[in-house]
Amino acid sequence: MAEQLNLSSLKPAQERRDRKRVGRGMGSGKGRYSGRGIKGQKSRAGSHKMRAGFEGGQMPVYMRLGKQRGSTSKDAMPIGPFRTSTVPVNVSALDRFDAGAEVTPESLVEAGVIKNTKVDVKILGNGEIAKKLTVRVHAISATAREKIERAGGTVDLLRKPKPKKHRAPKPSAQEPAAEAEPEAEETPAEPEQEAEAEQEAEAEQEGEAE
Repeated sequence: MAEQLNLSSLKPAQERRDRKRVGRGMGSGKGRYSGRGIKGQKSRAGSHKMRAGFEGGQMPVYMRLGKQRGSTSKDAMPIGPFRTSTVPVNVSALDRFDAGAEVTPESLVEAGVIKNTKVDVKILGNGEIAKKLTVRVHAISATAREKIERAGGTVDLLRKPKPKKHRAPKPSAQEPAAEAEPEAEETPAEPEQEAEAEQEAEAEQEGEAE
């Protein structure tokens, strides 16, 4: 017969443990410092909560480790308004579209490939594609373009890439100086000009003699 339920027979579902009573003398086992240690931040009264990863003021581990540089990371260099950033989408993700479909940033958002159209989209060449698609994105890698065109598709860039500036190479100091051009030699006078000059000289002499 089951025990009759009454106030005297009520018991908790789990065993209840007495709370820790600190500061009740040395004989209690939790006297003197009451489990707080001797000195320091954690032994003082009040809140002593610290954020995760706090190492007491020394250089934390996430700052001691090397940083990943690149145009898509948060610590990319150079930091400023001219930093480039793109959302990578592999060629294999385009296989979910039907043949002959037009792939744009808006259609990628509808398909759940990317979250929004705030950042430019770049197609990368990881994976394979066998469908003819019209891809209109901001940037594309050479491998991805080759695979899309091999499948019969076309690629149109929404933003034309900036042409690279080629600087003329500076002349090195070891190159010899350009040789001086030879002076132009005096061309000998023609015989007819010499005869005319002699006649003019004779006519001047005759005029002086008269």
